[in-house]
Amino acid sequence: MNQNEIESLKKSVVAKNQEIKTIKTQFTQAKHLSFLSNDIYSSGEMILQTPARLLWKYTDPFEYSIRFTENKIYIDDQGKKHTVEAGNHSVFSKINQLIASSISGDVFTLPDFKFQFFKETNHRIVVLIPTQKELQGFIHQVELYFTPDAIVSEVKLVETSEDYTHIVFKNQRINEKVDDAIFRF
Repeated sequence: MNQNEIESLKKSVVAKNQEIKTIKTQFTQAKHLSFLSNDIYSSGEMILQTPARLLWKYTDPFEYSIRFTENKIYIDDQGKKHTVEAGNHSVFSKINQLIASSISGDVFTLPDFKFQFFKETNHRIVVLIPTQKELQGFIHQVELYFTPDAIVSEVKLVETSEDYTHIVFKNQRINEKVDDAIFRF
């Protein structure tokens, strides 16, 4: 992308982000591990409530949920529940911030990444490369695929091992009411 296209994308994403209070979306996820012959697929629903509440609710092939809220990560693994203090684990905190910022479109404010920009016929792609050593130990790069209306439709998180997680969002609903109870553990 040339500089004018990059600036136009950034302005569109920021403008769209200012409108977003909630996002509800279904997702499919493919986890690619180099030592397996087939990818591992799962699906579910993701709910984001700005500024910092995020729920990943996996429903297939099993039930599993992760809630990011108030500097805590709540995990429910088929009824086995535990909590992680994200504030005490800067990597968890930064990954939460990365995920929420990516989905809401507020990604250009992230200080610990450098950005590369590409375009395809139906997407504008922003590649985030971590600049902080702590993140570099976990993440090689993050690819965000933006639709023409400046909404993230896909996220690809590439690990340092080159294994990756590819998430595709579908049926996105912007600014629908979200019951606060879903973020309680």
